[in-house]
Amino acid sequence: MLTLITWNIQCARTPDGGSDLDRVVDRVLAFGARFDILLLQEVGCGLPARDGRPIGDQFAGLARRLDHLHAASAFALDTRNADGSPRRLGCMTFARGHIVHVRRHALPWPPDPGVPAMPRAALDTVVATPDGMLRVLNVHLEYFSVRQRMAQVERLRELQAEALAHAGMSGAPAPAPDGPGGVPFAPLPHPAAAILAGDFNMLPGSDCHARLLAPGPDGTPLWRDAWELVHPGEPHAPTVGLRDPTAAQPVTFDYACVSPALAPRGRTIRVDTAAAGSDHQPLLLELA
Repeated sequence: MLTLITWNIQCARTPDGGSDLDRVVDRVLAFGARFDILLLQEVGCGLPARDGRPIGDQFAGLARRLDHLHAASAFALDTRNADGSPRRLGCMTFARGHIVHVRRHALPWPPDPGVPAMPRAALDTVVATPDGMLRVLNVHLEYFSVRQRMAQVERLRELQAEALAHAGMSGAPAPAPDGPGGVPFAPLPHPAAAILAGDFNMLPGSDCHARLLAPGPDGTPLWRDAWELVHPGEPHAPTVGLRDPTAAQPVTFDYACVSPALAPRGRTIRVDTAAAGSDHQPLLLELA
């Protein structure tokens, strides 16, 4: 069994508007103590909490607290505060198995006049698991701009089609390195088994959701929604607004999707309704 948890922690937000990384770690361990992979979105550095207090460097803080795991990070926002200190927002991936290689993709950010938006990124890792190599994409898509979110969905589709093409070539001999500097051209694993998870900021059945799940160039799906595989015909469980008294109604923004190679392995997907602070709830996926 492989267990993955994804959670938008909103800079480790607490119910009173503060920030507490220990609460994040404790909640994750309470939800799935033996998780294999953990995906976190909205990890911050040099930003203020909702109550105005500084949050520090959460990338370093989480790495210290989870130092028994392998970690990778990606910054979607990477700038400076007025005093020159780093100001960053992004995501982190933690894994019990080795992270074999990492790619960081800046997602499209087309102009959308009058709509507030920020850069977005996808953290693309290949993780060694007992069942073989697994590609894991950790994403946080645009909230306000539908135009940007759809462009980001298209890019995720392109990346998956490209990855599946690489996976199909895995048995082909690699080109010979060209001289002593050829080491960077050594072949890397490109598994067909992949998970795409995170905060997509889109509703089930929306145009963006439908496009993400649409067939690829060969007519077969690039991604399958794990909720629909495990709970066919049932509405997605809400992941946002469950514990927010100001929310009109809870909605689903957080998903786990799997590549066709993993579709038969879906066993469990559920939402942690007890987590408080962030307006998102953790989502857990189990594969046989």
